[in-house]
Amino acid sequence: QMRLVESGGGLVQPGGSLRLSCAASGSIRSIVSLSWYRQAPGKQREFVAVTANKGGRLYAESVRGRFTISRDDAENKLYLEMNNLKPEDTAVYYCNIPSMGIWGQGTQVTVSS
Repeated sequence: QMRLVESGGGLVQPGGSLRLSCAASGSIRSIVSLSWYRQAPGKQREFVAVTANKGGRLYAESVRGRFTISRDDAENKLYLEMNNLKPEDTAVYYCNIPSMGIWGQGTQVTVSS
């Protein structure tokens, strides 16, 4: 079964940037949609962004204009470029294959001065 492994999280100051990666254990070329979600302490997991294999992208209102989702089908990777980070972006970030119900283990992002 496909496995997903996130990396790239860490501690960053407000206004800073991070790039998250999600490595898949198999080919993602035929997978239409790949997404990122996040879960802050005491809150439900929420949608962040989704990308389709034909280039379409959607973002949550709270991250639009600051985050960019992308995929590299040759490398079987999904990315999330996060700029102008805010304390409210602090959460565990998960990558997801919606059609398969597969989730990674998550990577912690903490935005704090």
